[in-house]
Amino acid sequence: MSPDLRTRLGSVHLDNPVLTAAGCAGTGRELAAFFDISRIGAVITKSVMLEPRAGRPAPRVAETPSGMLSATGLQGPGVEVFLQRDLPWLLSRGGRAGVSLAGSGVAEYAELARRVSEAPGVSFLEVNLSCANPSDQGRHFTDDPREAARVVHAVRSHARSDVPVFAKLAADVPDPVALAEACAEARADGLSLVNTVRGMAIDPRSLRPAVAGGMGGVSGPAIRPIAVGCVYEVHAALPELPIIGSGGVRTGADVLEFLAAGASAAAVGTVNFHDPSACVRILREVEEALTEHGVRRVADVIGAAHRPMGAPLGGADAPGGA
Repeated sequence: MSPDLRTRLGSVHLDNPVLTAAGCAGTGRELAAFFDISRIGAVITKSVMLEPRAGRPAPRVAETPSGMLSATGLQGPGVEVFLQRDLPWLLSRGGRAGVSLAGSGVAEYAELARRVSEAPGVSFLEVNLSCANPSDQGRHFTDDPREAARVVHAVRSHARSDVPVFAKLAADVPDPVALAEACAEARADGLSLVNTVRGMAIDPRSLRPAVAGGMGGVSGPAIRPIAVGCVYEVHAALPELPIIGSGGVRTGADVLEFLAAGASAAAVGTVNFHDPSACVRILREVEEALTEHGVRRVADVIGAAHRPMGAPLGGADAPGGA
């Protein structure tokens, strides 16, 4: 008998734990030519902003060892186009929609939360806190737990009550657990760990920054140990809070690693750029790995790395449990 792949993110029930990571699958349309997007747990959309945004000039992407450096500048058509065109298309294909929100201030996040959560079919919101805070000299909201909490509180206060809010946090901060606790106190329904890690690459030919603006976000397998470590520590501190793990997922074994660390689902990101059918391959590999381990349910793996050596797998009391 095939293992039960169902999981849940708080009140959101998903058919399986494989999601797309924000910014790596557009709104699902880009991957739909390669597989049926209704087969995966959910599509987390590219971050939506209130107004259209052109983003940064090229070059925006550069290859790095075991990863990628990106600096797109949150390009997008704005929330109105998203609600009228992109979200209806995703839902018409049977996809589950997790909508990433990005703002330039607390009021903008709040307005986005109100408008997006009122749209039928939105399963959950993911709050991209790796945005510049204009009131704090351009530092990212995620750099200061108090500022991150202000954004999360505003989103939770303005979003429809039955739409869960997940705070997406960075790893390159002084204390990821303190940041997670601040967001939990601000009434986040869950967490998404982690966003890209800030970094830089120099073009060896020109000896100039490889992406416009110099700094960018590093993603891919190079950051997976960092991401898994953050998930593990945050789950240990906040075991009741559901977590979406992300950072360098490219195989089913990587998904199980995040689940064992304490995540209830895992988001697939950078690998989509060179293997656009990766999500369904990874989903198949998750099922095969569970079978090899003799595990009946995805829920039995969640938090396994926190249990005593030799303890039987079982997780009905975990945040992703049945």
